[in-house]
Amino acid sequence: MKETFPGVAEIDGMLATVNLLPGERVYDEKLVETGGVELRLWNPNRSKLSAAILNGLETLPIKPGSKILYLGAASGTTVSHVSDLVGEDGVVFCVEHSKKPMESLLRLCIRRENMIPLFYDANHPYRYASLMEKVDVIYQDVAQKNQAEILEKNADLYLKESGFIMLAIKAKSIDSSKKTDEVIAQEIARLKPSFKILEVIDLEPFEKDHVMVVAEKNAKL
Repeated sequence: MKETFPGVAEIDGMLATVNLLPGERVYDEKLVETGGVELRLWNPNRSKLSAAILNGLETLPIKPGSKILYLGAASGTTVSHVSDLVGEDGVVFCVEHSKKPMESLLRLCIRRENMIPLFYDANHPYRYASLMEKVDVIYQDVAQKNQAEILEKNADLYLKESGFIMLAIKAKSIDSSKKTDEVIAQEIARLKPSFKILEVIDLEPFEKDHVMVVAEKNAKL
């Protein structure tokens, strides 16, 4: 077993996170015990963050004790691993606007006390202001045309100075008529006035026409 990042292990080419709730699964993932620690295998075909790490991500700002705003939490597959990473001293604010995945997310949040469900549209971040605090990282995975705009609006309100963003860009959701590289370049260009781009990771072969962007807010350029 090799530790890739704090709380992230690599076992026989597969990633895993230290299970916050030993004995409990979230999405039928395999549980593995090593050295008295229970790990949850992290499927890169179901998690863009796992795919990014396997594809060579070098900067993972999600750490033990971190405060995270997760936009597009869905039913909680990747969020559950983020919950593992931040641990008992961290917190994950989970924004999801669709009713069906929110039902699954709510059940997960009841068991994982470091996850806070927010049934809101990430396009309107001021609507959940009374439930929020400043965060270290914003992680976003939403399949909408205005992905960069959504991130910017949330970062303006909730991201700490010199905080980080992790943006999963789905090019075809933004503009299916343009080439993927062109769309990605357009979205990154929009972020550059406010963020220092640290990494852009292609998510092939796990996700087609996707990249993961890691950037730092208000860093010295």
